[in-house]
Amino acid sequence: MNNRFGISKPPPLRAEPRHAAAVASSQIQSVPATPGGLIRSTLIAAGAAGAILVLFWLPAEYGIDPTGVGALTGLTEMGEIKQQLAAEAAADAKAAAVMPPAAAAPASAEIIQRLDRIDAQLAALAAVIGAPPAFVDLGGAAPEAPAAASLGADPVEAAVAEAAAPGWRDEVSYRLNPGEGVEVKLVMDEGQVARFAWSANGSVVNFDLHGDGSGQRISYEQGRAVPEASGELTAAFTGNHGWFWRNRTEAPVTVTLRAGGDYAELKAP
Repeated sequence: MNNRFGISKPPPLRAEPRHAAAVASSQIQSVPATPGGLIRSTLIAAGAAGAILVLFWLPAEYGIDPTGVGALTGLTEMGEIKQQLAAEAAADAKAAAVMPPAAAAPASAEIIQRLDRIDAQLAALAAVIGAPPAFVDLGGAAPEAPAAASLGADPVEAAVAEAAAPGWRDEVSYRLNPGEGVEVKLVMDEGQVARFAWSANGSVVNFDLHGDGSGQRISYEQGRAVPEASGELTAAFTGNHGWFWRNRTEAPVTVTLRAGGDYAELKAP
């Protein structure tokens, strides 16, 4: 039958075979997953993770450096500071939990009393060295000397006498804003003895007297809200031995350290 409108029909559509999927599949090469290959890949991954753990993570987080790589890269020192800060924060939290708020008042009163004793001892030292006219009685009598003779009877008095005595090799001071800390260490051989005297100059700080080196660590003494300390430090082993101070008050604090005796050098920021 002829088309009455004269429009030609398009040729019929034929389904062509689609070879794209076959071609793509022929270009993909399978990877054999044998038991030996899986075990080898697992061992390689475990070895890499272990190397990262020992070389980097343990020194950076805990200050543990069995290979010595952490000390070369500075990660061990970072880990040690982290552990010190964590121990100090835990001690602060524990002390805050057991100490009532009213306990701060006696501490302040004690600080004021100790400062008064320091002023009295300084006056006694001035009398021994040569008192100015203001210290001389009108009758010509000099100030009594027994107070100067008892300088070693009290730790505060001993600190004053130590500070007045000559022979300090180093003296450093640091201004710490609230929350800030600073660390100073002495390089010492095992058995060496160093003299020290440090003060918060009228305020108080938290401190940790510790040492590290030769694969060892030690904490000699720790304190919270301490105004000053003095004495002798005997190195338990060859390494770095010194102090970490932190200002936990709400005002800036200046920490001053004097050191003398047997040590190679003083490491300070």
